[in-house]
Amino acid sequence: MRTVNVEQIDLNLLHVFAAVHDTRSVGRAAERLGLSQPATSHALTRLRLRLADPLFVRAPGGVRPTPRAERLAPQVRAALQMLHAALREAERFDPARSGRRFALHFSDIGADLFLPPLMAELARRAPALRLQVVQLAPDEVGAALEQGRLDFAVGHLPALQATPGIEHAPLMSERYVVLLRAGHPLAGTLRDRASLARLAYVVVQSHTEPARALQQLGLEPRVQLALPHFMVVPPILEATDLALVAPRRAAERFAGRAALRIVEPDLGLPPFTVALHWHWRQAQDPGHAWLRGRLQALAVDAPASAAAGRGGLSRAAPDRPRAASAPASARARTRAGTAR
Repeated sequence: MRTVNVEQIDLNLLHVFAAVHDTRSVGRAAERLGLSQPATSHALTRLRLRLADPLFVRAPGGVRPTPRAERLAPQVRAALQMLHAALREAERFDPARSGRRFALHFSDIGADLFLPPLMAELARRAPALRLQVVQLAPDEVGAALEQGRLDFAVGHLPALQATPGIEHAPLMSERYVVLLRAGHPLAGTLRDRASLARLAYVVVQSHTEPARALQQLGLEPRVQLALPHFMVVPPILEATDLALVAPRRAAERFAGRAALRIVEPDLGLPPFTVALHWHWRQAQDPGHAWLRGRLQALAVDAPASAAAGRGGLSRAAPDRPRAASAPASARARTRAGTAR
């Protein structure tokens, strides 16, 4: 059987095929398409030669499709409908009806923070929209956005800030805290960098910034356990005297699921920004812009929710952004209140 390369078929020929199949007449198909009858016949001849099949034979009042044309017609019609729908959606995006798929990069703690409210929002407003969440190495994210393998990347990804063609929108400001079990014997003594050297630590390899923070603090020799993901950390901390340096919001969520305590010693580490990243080519796409807006709306830099109390759990204080001009005494009171 002759192999047909779809890339060699002119899309206009498929429109002619569909019109002739619907009308059972070359003349009526020409009228529908706004073509002359000779032009329609010529297009049909080109498709016949390409597919090595007559496609239509003469019949009373017009033409009759061949068996191959009958098998081909539903597929051609479906393909044309999908293409028309895609082109219409490129101009106007209807979230309530769209079945479009988006690919997003999150770390596991980013997915834990953003996906529950995002999926609840999509269930209300875009129930057929599909998401594929992946977790790439930080140095792979920029290329994936540029190549179209990713629509969005969410996280603290400093390398992307200098990547040509990548656009950004800040989602929230974060800071690092220390998380350990509620009854940890050293919890009340953690006030500065020197006190942190008495702890042993867990690091998570899929989230490089906390590990880098420990390195900056000179605490890398105190790392006792390295894990691939964050989600197993809470029960380990609850059962041991290990500690974790983590973003504040992630620490609050973990503290809501296990008997853990958040303390905020003076780590000497600056706050950092969690941002939404995308390639500039996607900026004007209506569907892309709609989902981008939803992600930004979910991440307004508002107070983080307090961790739910349980047993000996230390309830986390609301995570309010600190004004740059706030007096040092006010900041000290905030830290002391959180550590209690």
